[in-house]
Amino acid sequence: MGEDVGSEMILRTFDHLLHYCELPIKRAVPLALAVMHISKPDFAVIDQLSRLSHDPDAEISQNAIIALGVVSAGTNNSRVAGLLRQLSEFYSREASHVFCVRIAQGLLHMGKGLMTINPYHADRMLLNGPSLGAVLVLLHSCFDLKNTILDKSHYLMYYLTSAMNPRMLITVNQDIEWQPTTVRVGQAVETVGQAGKPKRITGFQTHTTPVLLSSTDRAELGTEEVVSVCGILEGVVIVKDNPDYEPEEGK
Repeated sequence: MGEDVGSEMILRTFDHLLHYCELPIKRAVPLALAVMHISKPDFAVIDQLSRLSHDPDAEISQNAIIALGVVSAGTNNSRVAGLLRQLSEFYSREASHVFCVRIAQGLLHMGKGLMTINPYHADRMLLNGPSLGAVLVLLHSCFDLKNTILDKSHYLMYYLTSAMNPRMLITVNQDIEWQPTTVRVGQAVETVGQAGKPKRITGFQTHTTPVLLSSTDRAELGTEEVVSVCGILEGVVIVKDNPDYEPEEGK
């Protein structure tokens, strides 16, 4: 988890498990894919889960549908939304499958796309243990969907509330009053071990806070008028006037 190269390598391993392993192990593969990509709708993972959601085995397809919801949780991803609408029609006569689709749709549009359940924060360097535990409660209950979420233990879904976090960046002043600030938002670039001051984001766009950040985005201040108290721009950030800022002449 939280390691890009390992996450890509493990996709191949899961492919082998689906080809050569017995049914109980195959049923766990969609859930394992979901753990690796929580609130991070990767194209290859969604493609794999989409195939598994049409599997002849009911438990594999149900797990794949819920995994689609976990992978896309709070992102409003249009591709996943389309897949879930198709699955709703495909399984219209299967009550259990329709219930799983509704759960996945609820996760996808969580907080109208303003929330995330990704346990990594602080530039994906720190792991929030209770947040990961909450997601694992849901995924462990999926090992026996028939007797948990599809039966009388559907309240286990409430555990997800401890994993929910807003995924917007909001800047406030030292009195905790909202202060619109110019920020650059772009794809995060790994700069560990590089000499000098390499650019930490690429393909950025300039916005005024509040802005939404996806799981692979990083934000930087786009003006020298203010400085942030915290080195990482995520969630609610306190900014203060830069004492060294000198406005350019003629402006």
